[in-house]
Amino acid sequence: MSDGTATPAPINPYLVLGAAMVLPASGHVMLGVPARGLQFLFFMVILGWITTKLAPADASFIGRHAGGFLIYAFSILDAYRIARIRHAIWVHKARPDGDSAEGNAPSNL
Repeated sequence: MSDGTATPAPINPYLVLGAAMVLPASGHVMLGVPARGLQFLFFMVILGWITTKLAPADASFIGRHAGGFLIYAFSILDAYRIARIRHAIWVHKARPDGDSAEGNAPSNL
């Protein structure tokens, strides 16, 4: 099944996590899905603006922009999740004794 070529290692998920925390959508750009990062940025701005208009005047800065911060948190989690999945798949494929359909397990399991 394998052609003998090793696939390059994906980006370290913790590096993606750090980048996504520092600059919104940068984690998605590192993963090669910039359109997804732009979608998160768009909704971050829109929901931040909406909560600014709906929040009471005495609310804190975070309270006035809660919608934007919520999408920002989802963006961080999404970028990290994609990176972790890609890394886990790479590790699984790199293992020579990984479980697969071609294994030597009995067929009656």
